Amino acid sequence: MSCTGIISNIQRYSLHDGPGIRTVVFFKSCPLRCRWCCNPESQNPKPEIYYVKSKCIGSKTCDNCRRSCGQYAVSYDEQGFAVIDRDKCDACACCVNNCPAQALQVKGFSMTVEDVLCEVEKESVFYRNNIGGLTVSGGEPLDQGDFLINLLQEAKKRRIDTAIETCGYGDYGILKQAAQLSDTVFYDIKSLNEIKHKEWTTQSHELIIENFQKLCVDFPALPIIARTTVIPGFNDSDEEIGQIRRFLQDKPYVRHETLLYHRYGIGKYVALGRDYLL
Repeated sequence: MSCTGIISNIQRYSLHDGPGIRTVVFFKSCPLRCRWCCNPESQNPKPEIYYVKSKCIGSKTCDNCRRSCGQYAVSYDEQGFAVIDRDKCDACACCVNNCPAQALQVKGFSMTVEDVLCEVEKESVFYRNNIGGLTVSGGEPLDQGDFLINLLQEAKKRRIDTAIETCGYGDYGILKQAAQLSDTVFYDIKSLNEIKHKEWTTQSHELIIENFQKLCVDFPALPIIARTTVIPGFNDSDEEIGQIRRFLQDKPYVRHETLLYHRYGIGKYVALGRDYLL
């Protein structure tokens, strides 16, 4: 119960991440860098400063963030808006605590298993009749294996329906333990084209497919949903999607879902001082 993890966000009342009404806990850290990622704040394993420029009242009125930064990581542009030197910033949150407009936030905070489940159980009224539960997402949950397993174990003790969302790039031993403690597994199958997969996500697809094959053999009765987000220029052809569906043909108990690409995460890249690569 004292095991701690780094969480980027907790989302309530989700309807698309498992059966019923879900509370989705986003783990921070991911081994992939997908060009289209809509949760870039969950990629880096460390806390990060998130700056929403539209909320900032500007240096002509306020100089709190620059004055409170002990790393001298904050300056201003010509319009008086904050500029954060990410190489200097250590995410100490002094600027966040001194921002009257709440234009600065910390993405990534330490939580114990008990902390997380206290938040999850605030929606326990939805779970009593098996119409909702906890979904662990990311980032990549397998990157925080000990915390993941401890969280799922305690959730099952409390009779909470559990689901995980994974890209499959991680240690199979952790994935197997997590699957044993999950009522549903959502598994990303992005592409079976090795060259494209590595170019667009920075990692090979070999481990992902190997882990998926093992998972299907070890858990033939477990609801496994393979998900493919259809990305323009990457996997949006009949050939690419057809290849994935043929791969899944000998796994009739695995459901396949295709998800629409969207650009809702672009503002997050700006707030994190990164470029959106797609």
